[in-house]
Formats: sequence, C-alpha cells, structure tokens
Amino acid sequence: MSKPTIDNYESEHTQFLRELFEKRPYLAEQQKEARAMWWDKKLNQEELKRFTESKVPQSSYVYFDWLKK
Repeated sequence: MSKPTIDNYESEHTQFLRELFEKRPYLAEQQKEARAMWWDKKLNQEELKRFTESKVPQSSYVYFDWLKK
C-alpha cells in the first residue's frame, strides 16, 4: 500500500459523506430544502435599514463595566 499524497488523500469524514450520499441520494434534496427553510430568505430592505440604524455602540470590554465607575 502506497502512502497517500496530497493528490489522492481523502479524509475519513469525506469518505463517510461520500458513502452516505451514495447509499441515500434523497439526502441531497432534503439538505437543499432545509437550507432554503432556514437560510435562503428574502431580506426586507426597510427592516434591515431600521436594524442597522438602531444599533447601539458596544463598549470595548463589556464584562467589567464596573471598572469604569
């Protein structure tokens, strides 16, 4: 058995995922649906502008604000 080189190396994680998707091809579609549900959303530009404008500056070290007093 030859040593793996950078060209032919595949991690155990990658091998696992490759085998999983070969055994269960429907997972790719479920993955896309789940992503669309949580991440692929249209942004409301009005709301985004309001959120940006209402940000309050945070102090540089928030955990010990009693040091300032």
